[in-house]
Amino acid sequence: MRIRPISERAAQSLAVEISARTAVDTPLGKIFAQCKQTFYLVVALTYTLEFLSLAPLLYLLNVYDRVLSSRSGITLVSLTVIIVAVYVFWGAMEWIRQRLMVRLSLRIDWDVGPDVFDASFRSHALNKNVDVHQLLGDLMDLRQFFTGAPLLALIQAPFAIVFIAIGWLFHPYLAILAAAASVLILFFTYMTLKVSGPIMREAQQAKSQANRVAADSLRHAETTLAMGMLGAVRDRWYEQHSQFLTKQVYASEASGLMGGFTGFITRAMPSLQIGLGVYLAMEGLITGGMVIVASMLVSKAMGPMNALLSNWRAIATARQAYDRVNALLLEDEVYQSQMELPEPKGELLVSDLVGLPPGAKKPVLSGISFNLGVGQVMAVVGPSAAGKSSLVKLLLGLWAPASGSVRLDGVELCDWSHDEVGPHIGYVPQEIEFFDGTVSENIARLGPVDPEKVVHAAELIGMHQIILGFPQGYDTPLGESGFALSGGQRQRLAIARAVYGSPKYVVMDEPNSNLDDAGEAALVQTISKLKEMNTTVIITTHRPRLVGAVDMMLVLKAGKQIAFGPAKSILDTVRQQQGGTQAIGRNLAAVPAAPASPGPAIAATGVAT
Repeated sequence: MRIRPISERAAQSLAVEISARTAVDTPLGKIFAQCKQTFYLVVALTYTLEFLSLAPLLYLLNVYDRVLSSRSGITLVSLTVIIVAVYVFWGAMEWIRQRLMVRLSLRIDWDVGPDVFDASFRSHALNKNVDVHQLLGDLMDLRQFFTGAPLLALIQAPFAIVFIAIGWLFHPYLAILAAAASVLILFFTYMTLKVSGPIMREAQQAKSQANRVAADSLRHAETTLAMGMLGAVRDRWYEQHSQFLTKQVYASEASGLMGGFTGFITRAMPSLQIGLGVYLAMEGLITGGMVIVASMLVSKAMGPMNALLSNWRAIATARQAYDRVNALLLEDEVYQSQMELPEPKGELLVSDLVGLPPGAKKPVLSGISFNLGVGQVMAVVGPSAAGKSSLVKLLLGLWAPASGSVRLDGVELCDWSHDEVGPHIGYVPQEIEFFDGTVSENIARLGPVDPEKVVHAAELIGMHQIILGFPQGYDTPLGESGFALSGGQRQRLAIARAVYGSPKYVVMDEPNSNLDDAGEAALVQTISKLKEMNTTVIITTHRPRLVGAVDMMLVLKAGKQIAFGPAKSILDTVRQQQGGTQAIGRNLAAVPAAPASPGPAIAATGVAT
């Protein structure tokens, strides 16, 4: 089973699978099932508190109808002591309920938080369009749902019927008024959400796109200012931002109209219920004390409905977050069910590989086949846009092959858990970034720092003495606000990170693009040492020095394999037909595409014919 990149479409397609399963079968459903006793206790406490909320009404009813008429101080004191005791008990129950809700939300975060982070991170690596912030925010939305008013609004909603029924005991007209007001509020609020909901979703999408444009612009702030591009960048941002503003205005106007009707009912109800109560008292149908109590009772009957509707957007957001998190974890279930495999030795077999970037329809690579034994070093060469970087992503298992396979020690690499195989793999990307942390922490891949291994990795690429010259040596901070490194230093530190822990399989994408002669010589020496350690190494390069340090060579052009074999044979052919290796990248750019040659018989197919 291959990991598919999570996306909005993927979440929608998995919604059917989620709904088909029972609640307990989903990843979050299993957590909720384990917490059901806590949840039931929260429900029981909420219902107890709702019944306790009738105590003030009973207190007022007795004070007005008994104490005032009898002028009994003992009765007043007794009722007051009882109501104070109820308030103390009420506060204790609310405190206990709040603690239970907080622990329930923390249990959900503790149990699924790491899985959501890992799954969203993997999904983003497979599909750059994935909104990781939203996926991580979904977990926060769920946690807040279980600690705040939205959950209580759902639990308290049935009590609207209870309060209406109690109003019926006073007089049926009071119950009818409360029921009519609740139905009207429910109708107008539903219409508000019906009309403004789709527009608000479009507005949020436009806002996300505007924020994405702004964030992308900040990453290129220096280039933008230096080349006078700020106006053009601002125009691109404001184009998306204006769409957000326009849609937000439409949504506000639509909700304002419906909200006016809801506001009218909410404002009119206190007067209407008092007026109805006074009328019933004038007719002798209820007592004077019941007028005040009845008005409060009608308000309480509408309270659960008002709370439910005022929190409806948060409830809908939590429901969407629940579905997205479930879809994310369902897609990532393969990582939870894989059997642990032995650490790799470094034997690589690529068969009929076709590479398709996530979201693309046209392959960028096709017909790639080769194999490397343990400890062999291969160079991937070819002109720009030949597909070298795309091949690197496939060789690391970051992309799943559209067809064919990439097997490391017989295991399909894209199906192998990166948490398991990652420590045995080294990778040097073209665009090098470091995490906030020290030099030693970055070399150690943010794991426990083993000083001996860190120094060994730095010495392999000749960086030990250079690092000692940094302001704080190996404790020098890196990252966005850390020590400024030159291009060559960044590349050599990335190589040190890649070879940390003596990995069995190392892939480097243009590892010498910023290296000077000394750095390039150190890299050649590093490759030789890795070969002695039986580490399989793959590099993409145009430099003759690196090409001469490898065992095998793969030649690409326009996404096609045109040659594969011993590097010496290919270099000899290039020398004979194009006069040397000094311009191997430029010379190979003129090579016409030809059928792949999986063996060493390079001259027969013609590398430069």
